[in-house]
Amino acid sequence: MKDLLRIKSLISTEIETLLNQQVKKEAYSSSVYLSMASWCNRNGYDFSSDYFFKQAEEERLHQLKFYKYILDMGGNSISPEITGIKQEYNSFREVFEEALDQEISVTNAIKNIYARCMKEQDFITMEFLNWFLKEQREEEYKARRALELFEVIGEEGTGRWQIDKHVGEIKYNAGA
Repeated sequence: MKDLLRIKSLISTEIETLLNQQVKKEAYSSSVYLSMASWCNRNGYDFSSDYFFKQAEEERLHQLKFYKYILDMGGNSISPEITGIKQEYNSFREVFEEALDQEISVTNAIKNIYARCMKEQDFITMEFLNWFLKEQREEEYKARRALELFEVIGEEGTGRWQIDKHVGEIKYNAGA
């Protein structure tokens, strides 16, 4: 039966595996952002906490997009088990450094899937991934800008409060 279903699938076994790995990566990102939101909340960075709650929700939506795409293409989506989420951070800045690292990791994973799709000439999945590549450009931009606030504003005195206040105001303008 599986062979019959595979014939009806519009994605290869390898692409399906990579997409399921991305489902897990998006779920992991969502959990990381929830942890960051919690840490910020416990340490009095309310605006950053809200920012990371929104990021967590966005990553969850990305997870679901990948999950549904696999199903729509006739594949088998796998609900991931997520463990090993860091709960404590050494500093406010470290939270944002790790957020940028997380976004870069997601971008690289999507680029890896895209490269495999090019090799297989899976143009349908490539088109699907284009949205995520644009989204990652925005996410990496926002993460970098948040880190730049530490340099521009500085952490002394009310600096961390100012950074916290401005994090949620970072916007990406693709046309700029």
